[in-house]
Amino acid sequence: MILEEQGFNYEIDADGILTLTMDMPGPVNAMNNGYRAAMTAFVELLEGQEGLTGVVIASAKKTFFAGGDIKEMLTADPAEKEKWFEMISHGDNLLRRLEKLPVPVVAAINGAALGGGLEICLACNRRIIVDSPKAITGCPEVTIGLIPGAGGVVRSIHMLGLEKALPLMMEGTNLKPAKAVEVGLVDELVATEDELVPAAKAWIKANPEGGVQPWDKKGHRIPGGDIWAPNVQGLFAMAPAMLFKKTRGLLPAPEMVLSLAGDTMAVGFDNALDIQNRLFVDLLVSAEAKNIMNANFIQINKVNGGGSRPQGIEKSKIQKLGVLGAGMMGQGIAYAAAKVGIEVVLKDISQEAADKGKAYSEKLLDKQIAKGRSTEEKKAALLGLITPTADNNDLKGCDLIIEAVFENVGLKATVTKESEPMLAENGIFGSNTSTLPISMLSEASANAENFIGIHFFSPVDKMPLVEIICGDKTSDET
Repeated sequence: MILEEQGFNYEIDADGILTLTMDMPGPVNAMNNGYRAAMTAFVELLEGQEGLTGVVIASAKKTFFAGGDIKEMLTADPAEKEKWFEMISHGDNLLRRLEKLPVPVVAAINGAALGGGLEICLACNRRIIVDSPKAITGCPEVTIGLIPGAGGVVRSIHMLGLEKALPLMMEGTNLKPAKAVEVGLVDELVATEDELVPAAKAWIKANPEGGVQPWDKKGHRIPGGDIWAPNVQGLFAMAPAMLFKKTRGLLPAPEMVLSLAGDTMAVGFDNALDIQNRLFVDLLVSAEAKNIMNANFIQINKVNGGGSRPQGIEKSKIQKLGVLGAGMMGQGIAYAAAKVGIEVVLKDISQEAADKGKAYSEKLLDKQIAKGRSTEEKKAALLGLITPTADNNDLKGCDLIIEAVFENVGLKATVTKESEPMLAENGIFGSNTSTLPISMLSEASANAENFIGIHFFSPVDKMPLVEIICGDKTSDET
């Protein structure tokens, strides 16, 4: 069956369990006008449904729910604060009505549930997630200049306690499935998507009285101590100074998360939600939030979607990379390339120096293995892609060669002339320089059209940023 509002499909089984499958128009499910209309109709349906024994909320998209519609939020006008407050409050009221149903409600999380997506899940009585690296959960709103606007701060504190919940909200941490279960944001892990809904229904049948949230039970106390607990007071005493050291007072969102956390500890659950809505709208209409949303979401997605690429040129892949210089930058570039499956020739003036450069990757992988983030098999596969050498001939057939030698024009000219002939046909020569003009360095090249600046930041394995610098003659294809 389908609700009048497009995208919310449901069916009721013989046991009285209703399964809602969200499949809103567009690539993802998002909190927009369509969602608000559909969720309103859905909650009203549930409240009037006879014979209902439980509810499962699932998704037909690759992601469970993507959160707020940022393009819609960017239209928020300071003159319309009350309109937005009423809209946000209505959304919160829907989730409160959902979690106050007399039957258990379970979220079956098949993919990413971020921001509003996680907040829908937190309003359910149980959260079951598939063990997939794409099924990440979290409230990353502070990274786009906002605070969670659908109960994320309030519910997570009442669920986990201040000390566990606050860092997740203030830093916008995204959690993989196993970590989400470990932290307590999610209750159960299943191996495949096909197991999600059956597991949810099984829990509902085993817990027919499980439809009451912890914070709605008489005598509920926030885990880890209330506002008067010494550990909580100590945290609030230190947190402002620690936050200012990070933000220098320039980012209002983390400060508001901290303020809301204090209010959550001091007032009732529903009052805390009202405070959240006011703070959220104050941020939403601010210039700071709009600038951050535009830069960290709209513009980043445009770049990631190829918006800065010259038009009409097909994408190509680097299969074999040459790196000249196995020092701090070169060894990091070699690791980053091998990590994504590129064959790397790491060249230095001696075999010993080149071997030492490769050893850097080995050390990084050993640390990952020690922390349970990698395996010996993955280590062997990555190291197998890096060939340390002192022989220029090993560079033959490289699609791209990057020189990462000292910032000396003469030295760079020498290695360019020596190594450029080893490139494959139409191969590219890049310089990792951070100070020298690319047009000047390209004068040593026999093919300046295929010469470009490709500057990594140190340490390369921790800095996911590359600066591309064109010279006067660099072609669009390069």
